[in-house]
Amino acid sequence: MAAPHDVCIRGAGIVGRTLALLLARQGLRVALVAPAQYTRRDADVRAYAISPQNQQLLADLRCWLPEADATPVRSMVIYGDRRGVVHFDADRLKVQALNWIVDVPALEQRLAEACSYQGALETVDAPVPAPLTVICEGRASRTRAELGVEFESIAYNQHAVATRLDCEQSHGQVARQWFTLDGEILAFLPLAGPAGHEVAVVWAARPAQARAAAGWTDAELAAHLHELSGGALGALEVRGARGSWPLIVGQATRWVGAMPGAPNQSFALAGDAAHAMHPLAGQGLNTGLGDVAELAAVLAAREDWRPLHDRRLLRRYARARQGDWQRMRWATDGLQQLFTHPAPLAAALRNRGMTLFDYSGPLKHRVARLAMGDARP
Repeated sequence: MAAPHDVCIRGAGIVGRTLALLLARQGLRVALVAPAQYTRRDADVRAYAISPQNQQLLADLRCWLPEADATPVRSMVIYGDRRGVVHFDADRLKVQALNWIVDVPALEQRLAEACSYQGALETVDAPVPAPLTVICEGRASRTRAELGVEFESIAYNQHAVATRLDCEQSHGQVARQWFTLDGEILAFLPLAGPAGHEVAVVWAARPAQARAAAGWTDAELAAHLHELSGGALGALEVRGARGSWPLIVGQATRWVGAMPGAPNQSFALAGDAAHAMHPLAGQGLNTGLGDVAELAAVLAAREDWRPLHDRRLLRRYARARQGDWQRMRWATDGLQQLFTHPAPLAAALRNRGMTLFDYSGPLKHRVARLAMGDARP
């Protein structure tokens, strides 16, 4: 008797639901594991950058958001710790936007609604047998651990602090990032539409400072962020909750394999269950969505005689994505190491390099592609 499902997806976040919709659209019978008790915290401060490729992917699934929840970034400005500055501009690159900053709860809700209308997709409370199981549970994946797949990681000497700010001045559709003399990295990501005064904050701080900041009042945190940003957006007011987590770079030792004790079943990892990187380039979710787009394409192009659990088939996916992931990983890791190196000579060189780079041609265009989520050589 044939199994009632072709694919079981463990993880009902953005990556898991996007994959579920892509595979259901191919006519595969998909089980999406989303326990009934699964809920997000009420105050969710997360915001992600979505690349042009992934904006089109979500639009094709009819899951794109209005501008109030997906603000197009027209410019990006990066400030070094000693007056170095780099600018990226959508008009110069002849693109609609460098990326879009999306409100995560809004996107999750849109994807959940789309899944509920997809007839080939069934939401289940617990994992079910299937020829292919895809694990999209995030960095702390329980299923990955149960399968005996190790996650090799290196911890940065930084913790991320995330919150939202209301700003005196409009963000002007500009994403801003500062590298400080103390090795901190601060990003203001525009929210609430083109004329909005709200930004999502990702502040990479030393662990001791992140712990101290947890005890600050909203006014104290706003004052510190105002100082780090040089008052770029005027007076600041913390809006809502805060989040904090340690920053790492790492990846799973295996991205695909056989399900233990099930000869005709295999697994694949996608998203943060497969890899993690520093958020300074804003490419974590984009890399995860790249995973599911590639996996869906590999499955759609498979030979008629090749089953979904075929490990050679799944290794096509792993090879393609590991290459892109490594290029993005070395780019973000290299930037993090460069801008947190304490030597005065390193600071002088990197800031002089930023100024020269801002006037470069092909090299700046290549880095702009990286900033838009394109890791291809």
